[in-house]
Parts: sequence; C-alpha cells; structure tokens
Amino acid sequence: MEKVIFKDIGKIAYQEAWDFQQGLLNELVAIKRQNRELSKQGRPLATQLHYLLFCEHDPVYTLGKSGSMENLLLSDEERKNKEIDFFKINRGGDITYHGPGQIVGYPIFDLDCFFTDVHKYVRYLEEVIIRTLADYGLKGIRKENFTGVWLEPDKDKIFRKICAIGVHLSRWVTMHGFAFNVNTDLQYFNNIIPCGINDNNKAVTSLSRELGYEPDINEVKSKLKQHFADLFGFVFVEKVTDTKNQ
Repeated sequence: MEKVIFKDIGKIAYQEAWDFQQGLLNELVAIKRQNRELSKQGRPLATQLHYLLFCEHDPVYTLGKSGSMENLLLSDEERKNKEIDFFKINRGGDITYHGPGQIVGYPIFDLDCFFTDVHKYVRYLEEVIIRTLADYGLKGIRKENFTGVWLEPDKDKIFRKICAIGVHLSRWVTMHGFAFNVNTDLQYFNNIIPCGINDNNKAVTSLSRELGYEPDINEVKSKLKQHFADLFGFVFVEKVTDTKNQ
C-alpha cells in the first residue's frame, strides 16, 4: 500500500505554494530516475514518496495554459487596486479564483504507483469532492465536457460549480489539483468568466451557500483526507524513512 505524507500548509502566497509543489515534484522525479538505475544494477529500490497538500491563498486569479485573457474582466490597474494577484500557470483549464475560505488541494502523486491514466485521475479527484459533499447531504455531479464538480440544477434550472480542477503531470508525477469552495467569498468570481464558461444556466457556489451556514473548514479537510485515502487506497504517514539502501 502506498504511503502519503499530508501537509496542511495553511495560508500561503500562490507563488510560494507553486514553488513548493515544483520542488516536491522534482524530488519524486529524481527518485524515479534513481530507481531506474538501481533496477538496472539489480539493487533494492528507494521508497517513492507522495504528498497531499492543503492550503488557502490570498485572493488570486490563475489562468491555465489553455485559457484566454479575455476571461479576466479587470484591467491590471483594477486588479491591483483590489489587491488580487494574477498568474499564468502550467495546469490545464482556464481561469479560476483562489482565496480565503477555499480548500486548495495539491496532490503530488507518482501515478506510476497507482495507475497511469490522467482521465481516471481527474475523475478520482472529482469523486473525492462528490463523496465529501454527500457527507453534508448534497449531491455532487459531473457535467459532460466540463471538468470539476457541480450541483444539480436548482429551482431556476441553474447548475452550480462548487469545485474547479486543473492538473499538470511530469513523468506521471502530478501537481496542481482542486479548489473547493467551502466558505469562499463568491463575489470575486464576478471579475472573471470562471473556467471560461459563460452560460446563463451555470454559476459558481460554495458549501456554505448551499448549506446555509459556514461549516468548520477543518472538519471538511478531515473528510477530504479520508476519501482520498479510501479512493486511492493509500495510508497517511508522518514521514517516510527509507532503510532499504542503508
């Protein structure tokens, strides 16, 4: 069974979190390369590591590599006056918002240890959110041709997106991940066309809006962690000590 190190890194600047992810990804890729050489030499392999990071960001808009700047509805000056950062990044998808009250999850997994199927991986991320929503009596759904997790139409026939997903892989090691609106200030989404979706029957929502109260964010994190472990079939550890090559 694979072992995953969990880190709740709290509120962190977006660039700092991106650099942290990249460092962990580089670490995992280096172990893969090392293990290829060890395998050729018939020597025991080093233990591969995996990480699951949770955090919150100060207000920031991020634009994926397939996104359009037209979906950011603020000028640079307007955005800076509102003290909102902006980054073009290497994940898939279009533009989204990260901010306080939102759980941002960054799995740094070596999918060679799980399954080498990026579409299945994204479906698993969606399923983690869907199972967490079910814990709160809400039915999360997938929308064909739209990545992420939605809620079924309300009385006004509006689909509401509650979680955005965008990932990047290098040598089957993942980074970036999901943004789950828990107690998020949804007004920030008014300054963008979220995920590039400009349909009258689609909107953005949060767990607190749907429940009518603000859930304890640490409780939500605990449920997410459990569903990750159950679905991917791993266990959480404080740290991994490799003794195979000592």
